[in-house]
Amino acid sequence: DTITDHPRLVKYIFVIFLVALSFAYFAKALSGSYMKSTITQLERRFDIPSYLIGVIDGSFEIGNLLVIAFVSYFGAKLHRPKIIAMGCVLMSIGTFIIALPHFLIGRYEYETSVRWVENSTLSPAPCRAGLPAELTQDGKRPQEQSTDCESESNLSMWIYVLLGNVLRGIGETPVQPLGISYIDDFTTEENAALYIGCVQTISVVGPVFGYLLGSLCAKIYVDIGFVKMETITITPDDSRWVGAWWLGYLVAGVITLLSAIPFWFLPRSLPVPGPHFQRKDNDEQKGFIKDHPHLKKKYTADEHTDFIPTLRTLLAHPVYLIYLCVTVIQLNSLIGMVTYKPKYIEQHFRQSASKANFLMGVINIPAVALGMFSGGLLMKRFKLNIMGAAKFAFSTSLIGYVLSMFFFAMSCENAKVAGVTLSYDKKVLISYDKHSLFTACNRDCVCSSNEWDPVCGENGITYLSPCLAGCSTSAGLRNNTVFSNCSCIGVGGNLTANTGQCLEKDDCDSMFPYFLALSVITSFIISLGGTPGYMLLIRCIKPELKSLALGFHTLATRTLAGIPAPIYFGAIIDTTCLRWGQKKCGGIGACRIYNTTAYRIAYLGLTLSLRTVSFIICIPGFILLGRQLKKEEQDAIHALSNGGTELEALRKEECVILNSDQPLHTPENSTDRHTRL
Repeated sequence: DTITDHPRLVKYIFVIFLVALSFAYFAKALSGSYMKSTITQLERRFDIPSYLIGVIDGSFEIGNLLVIAFVSYFGAKLHRPKIIAMGCVLMSIGTFIIALPHFLIGRYEYETSVRWVENSTLSPAPCRAGLPAELTQDGKRPQEQSTDCESESNLSMWIYVLLGNVLRGIGETPVQPLGISYIDDFTTEENAALYIGCVQTISVVGPVFGYLLGSLCAKIYVDIGFVKMETITITPDDSRWVGAWWLGYLVAGVITLLSAIPFWFLPRSLPVPGPHFQRKDNDEQKGFIKDHPHLKKKYTADEHTDFIPTLRTLLAHPVYLIYLCVTVIQLNSLIGMVTYKPKYIEQHFRQSASKANFLMGVINIPAVALGMFSGGLLMKRFKLNIMGAAKFAFSTSLIGYVLSMFFFAMSCENAKVAGVTLSYDKKVLISYDKHSLFTACNRDCVCSSNEWDPVCGENGITYLSPCLAGCSTSAGLRNNTVFSNCSCIGVGGNLTANTGQCLEKDDCDSMFPYFLALSVITSFIISLGGTPGYMLLIRCIKPELKSLALGFHTLATRTLAGIPAPIYFGAIIDTTCLRWGQKKCGGIGACRIYNTTAYRIAYLGLTLSLRTVSFIICIPGFILLGRQLKKEEQDAIHALSNGGTELEALRKEECVILNSDQPLHTPENSTDRHTRL
C-alpha cells in the first residue's frame, strides 16, 4: 500500500498540514508583534537610544535576507515540511536568545538620589549641605561613581537581543514560501486560494495576542520573583519602570517550538487531487505535445529562460517600476509609524506601556485586518479591473492621508519639569540647559545634575530630584514618601512633594479618545486598499514574469523599507529628547522625557512626508498604466480580427498531428483519440 491508495488519509494529512501552517503563521506573527511592544522596555533596560532599537528591530529582516535566496532555490527540492519545522525551531531558539540577557546580567537598578533606611519611617535628608565642588564633572560623587561602575554588568547585552532577532529572521524565511507552495501543489486550483486566505486570516490574530501579551508583561516588574516587590519605589507610569519583557519572549518561544512538532511527521509530498488516470493522461499529453515535430518550435522558447535578461525585462516595465517605488516609500512610512506608535502613545499622551500595547492589540490591529478583508470583498463585488483597483487603492490611501493631518491638532502640552521645560521662576525654556537646574533655591544643596528621581510638587511642577527641589526633610516609606521644607516649591518653601512625576493628564485625557477614534478610522481606510494594490502588482505584468516580480518586490521592500525605516525613525525621534538617562560608567542611556511638540512634528511629519512623495510618483504611474491598457486593448482587437484565419489553420494542424499518429478505425484507437483531444 502507498499513501495514494488511501484518499481519506491524504485528506486528513493535508488538513493537518493546513492547521500546522496556520499555527506557525500565528506563532511568528505573535513573536514579531511582541518585539515591537517591548521597544520602550528594552530601551530602559539596556540604556540605549531609539536608533539602536531600530537596528535591533531591522535585524529580523537582515536575517531573512541572508537565506531567502537559498531557501527559494533549494527549498522546493527538499523535504518542505521538515524545512519548515527546522525554521520554526530556529525561530524558537532565536526568541529564547532574546530573553537570555535577563538571566546573565544583574538586577535592574533604576536611578534614585535617596537611599532608604531599613525599618525606619525617616529617610536621609535629600538636600545635604555642602559645596557643589564635591561633585565630579559628570554630576556624581567620586566614591559613588567608582562603586557603581564596578557593579555594572549589562554593557552591550543588547547584542544578544540583536543576534536572537537575526536568528528569528533566518528561521522565519521558509515558512511562507514553502508552506504556500505546498498548499498550491497538492490541492485544486479553486481551493488553493481559499486555503491560503484562511492561513493569512489566522495570521492576523497573532499580532493581537502579541500586543496583549506585551500589555500583560509591561505591568509586571522586570525582576519579579528575584526582588521583594515592597521595596520597589516606582510604578508602571514612571519613565524608569521596566516590565518583565523577558517573560513574553519565553512564552513566544515555547509557542513557536510547539508549532514545529507536526511538520516533522508530514510526508514530503502528497498526490495531486483527482483520479489517477487524469494525471497520467496529462503527462501523456505533455509528452505528446512536447515531442511532436510539428509543435516543437512553439514550446522550446520557454524552456531556456535566462535570469538576467528576464530581470532586465521586468525592471524595464515602467508600470512595475513605479509601483515598486511607491510601495517601498509607503512601506517606509508604514513600518516606521507602526514600530514607534506604542511609544508615541506613551510619550505624547502620557499613557503606560501596558495601556499603549493593549490599545494597539485590541483596536488598531483588528481595524487593519477588517480593512484588508473588506477591500477584497469590495473588489469582488464591483468587479474592479486593473485600473479600477489602482484608483481604489490610491483613493483610500489619499483619504487616510488627509485624515492623518488631523493628528497634528491632537496635541498635549509639554510636561512641566523645572529646569527642563520650565525655569524655576516658571518661564518657558526653549531648550534644555543643565546649568538651569541649579538656582538660588537649591544652591546650598549638594545635588547631582544627572540623576532622574522625579518628585511632584504641590504646585503641579515636576522636579528632577527631591534634592533639586530643595527638600530638606522626608518621611514615609518608598513610594509613599513625602518630602517637606522644599525651598524651591512655593513661597518660603512651605509646600511638600511626593515621589513620581506629576501626571498632568487633564488636557491629554480629553484629547486621547479622539486620537484613538481617528486612529482606528484611518487604519481601516488605508488598509482597504491593501488587497486591490496587491492585485495591481499581479495583473500589471505578464503571467510568465509574475513569480519573479513577486519575489523581487519582497526583496526590495524588506531591504529598502524593513531594515532602514526603524533606524532613521528612531534617530529622528532621539533628536527630540530633552533629558537623557545617564549610564553608571558614563555616556547617555535611554531618554527620560521628550519635547512633546517636537516629537509630534518629527514623528507625524516624517510619516506624512514619505506618503506625499509616494503620491507624487503615482501621477506618472497612472499615465503609463492607462497607455499600457490602451495598447493591450488595441492588440486584442487586432488579434481578434485576425483570429478566424489563425484558428482555422490551427485546427487543420491539430487534425494532421492526430491522423499521422495512428489510425482511427478500431474502438481502442477511438478511445485513445478521445483522451488525447
